[in-house]
Amino acid sequence: MASNCSEQGQGPQRERYIIRAAEPGRLAEFLASVSDDPHITILDLIGPAGMPHTAVATMPRETAQSLEQRFRASRQLMIEPDRPLSLFADSPEFQGKAMPKTTESNQPGSPGASAAPDGAPAKAGEPQARHGGRHVAERKGQFLITSRRLPGLMPMGVSPLQFSQIEQTLRASPDIEVVDTVGPKNIVGMLGDGVGDVPGVLVARMTHQKAGMLHQQAQGRLVVEHDQPLVLHDVAYQPPVMVAGTLPATGPVLSALFVVLGKDNAPVQDAEVYLFGSMLPVSGVTNDRGEVTLSMFGETPQTIRALYVKPKSDYWTFYQQQPDITPDEANLIGLRPLSDWPSLANFPQQQSMGWGQKAMRLDQLPGNFRGQGIKIAIIDSGAATTHEDLKKIRFGVDVINKKTNPNGWSDDTVMHGSHCAGIIAGADNAFGVRGFAPDAEIHVCKLFPGGQISQLIDALEYCIEKQIDVVNLSLGGAAPSEALEQQIVRAKNAGIACIVAAGNSGGRVQYPGASPNVLAVSAIGRLNEFPSDSYHTQAVTPVIDADGYFFARFSCYGPEIGVCGPGVAITSSVPANNFAAWDGTSMATPHITGLAALVLAHHPDFQAAYKARGPERVERLFQVIKASARPINLGDTSRTGFGLPDVLAAVGLQATAGASSGIAASAAGAPFGMAPQQSGFFPLGAAYADAARLAQLAQLSRLAQMAQLARPSASSWAQQSQGNGLGVMSSDPFGMYFGRQGTGIGGAGGIGAGTGTMMPFQMSAGGMTGQGW
Repeated sequence: MASNCSEQGQGPQRERYIIRAAEPGRLAEFLASVSDDPHITILDLIGPAGMPHTAVATMPRETAQSLEQRFRASRQLMIEPDRPLSLFADSPEFQGKAMPKTTESNQPGSPGASAAPDGAPAKAGEPQARHGGRHVAERKGQFLITSRRLPGLMPMGVSPLQFSQIEQTLRASPDIEVVDTVGPKNIVGMLGDGVGDVPGVLVARMTHQKAGMLHQQAQGRLVVEHDQPLVLHDVAYQPPVMVAGTLPATGPVLSALFVVLGKDNAPVQDAEVYLFGSMLPVSGVTNDRGEVTLSMFGETPQTIRALYVKPKSDYWTFYQQQPDITPDEANLIGLRPLSDWPSLANFPQQQSMGWGQKAMRLDQLPGNFRGQGIKIAIIDSGAATTHEDLKKIRFGVDVINKKTNPNGWSDDTVMHGSHCAGIIAGADNAFGVRGFAPDAEIHVCKLFPGGQISQLIDALEYCIEKQIDVVNLSLGGAAPSEALEQQIVRAKNAGIACIVAAGNSGGRVQYPGASPNVLAVSAIGRLNEFPSDSYHTQAVTPVIDADGYFFARFSCYGPEIGVCGPGVAITSSVPANNFAAWDGTSMATPHITGLAALVLAHHPDFQAAYKARGPERVERLFQVIKASARPINLGDTSRTGFGLPDVLAAVGLQATAGASSGIAASAAGAPFGMAPQQSGFFPLGAAYADAARLAQLAQLSRLAQMAQLARPSASSWAQQSQGNGLGVMSSDPFGMYFGRQGTGIGGAGGIGAGTGTMMPFQMSAGGMTGQGW
């Protein structure tokens, strides 16, 4: 049962359990035997006075598992988690089924419409007559149409269709509306990829049926696909587990006033406040007095699960599980200024480098290595040139408003692009955060809010025409796009390197990060780089290496990952002239983009053999970045790729010690079945552990690996662990500390599927619990 509970989510380190006895006397004996156990706290007894049959207790998960195994055979006691209750509105018969589409035959009032609830047939036209409106139906879809050019996808013996022929045919069709044409606008764009025969892309509106017919008639020579919307890869808040997606029609209403205060008790305006109960959450934004009132139906102060406060800028976020709130008076929330954190002391008046830049050793780079002569494009939400760190940015285009306001790229209402720009090229001006390549030429392509695949293709066309060297793409879509892939290949052939965020869904790498023609970046974090009461703690995962690095919980993973980058609690610029600490693969990717600019500007290879623009230059750049990486030993290369790139090694100032040493370690006899990066990992973690403790855990890990190579018996390994007093078990030290639930790994006796987290524990006889992803 404990394992089943963990599959639903990891709870606190000490969890509530129900202990039932077959006989009251057995429960009394059990209670007496554990009365002096510091790990077990009895909260309540259920049953007749003097003869309770059930106890409610808190204890660590491993203690509960041990007790369950002890009494499993005799069935004298049953131990199971005390689970919270929840409502699940989705019944099995409706799961996975889409709603029926509204068509002409099932419109209300049409001949094929169903009867009214009282059994009388609906009268045609009655809703229109009563309300004077029209029925909601599916609108025409927006599609991309282009000639198929990717090798291996064209039908054998068939030549591609000419773009002019496609455009002429579509414009002549009365039920197809051509809304835009994307393609080269000058000779530089036409010859930029070295091919010259460039397919344009038509953006057209038509019905899905018409698009299907067009695709069929082209016999494989046309790409006809939906113009997908794109999203930015920042991290959205996640509600606590066991929250139902329903809203009660009646019941109590909890209304509470929240006041958000900052430095010197000054009110914090425009802070987003989220309150989570057992049903739908509510949110609001603070006014100029720092106040916001939130009302929840069907909730009481005892059913509130979490409180999350996200300031607009200049403060750390605040996150509290099981908050103690009251409807009777104002609930005060104090936020920490960013400058309260030791590594950001006197910030922003005193310029700083982020922890991620220091982790990549940018702070040790000679001062003349500044990315001179390299062009970087940031395809995002714009960049606010009102910011002191971004005033040097002079080039850009507003792709989404190119027909009405192409120069609106400096208006960043989302703030995402400004944050990325600060990491890449923040000015070296004794203020704020210095970027990787402050002397690079930055081009901003505004794509958000509302960006789509067609506009990303257009932005890449801009990059080809402007001969951009590196493109930062902290964005993604729901599915691969062949039309976009053809444009990415064009960009690569033109010598443009696309650095792409892997995504923040916590699942497989999202497109275009999954493209084989880009460098995909996942996100890692490091302990002691953010306050313990901030929302950044929700990104911490159980497996932590000796330097405190962990794989970010939200980050996507897969074999497509090239390298990882710092992506938790990253401080950078936001409009108008402020700073914010954000999470996301969106924040990890600019670290690698900035590094790529330094490599192209200063590595000897790109001043000689790979100076000429072309796909070979891009591939060599990716190789250099990967080879410079220091492995992040978290046991799974699909989550960190080659590791965290090192600036000094990447620009050629020091010998690469990342990938090569990993390969050497593997050849020298890494544990069987483990990839090079895995050979040094240790699955132990401690929340905000100090350096001495982390070193001790690393030593235990090395002992564990030696034991694995020697292949001792389970009993001898258990005895060795008992002698040290510590072992390795799948459990989450952050469950109680961060109030989080999620999926982990583990399985008795070896690597296998299971649930839990990693923490030291007292080993019982029977061997070490295995771990794996």
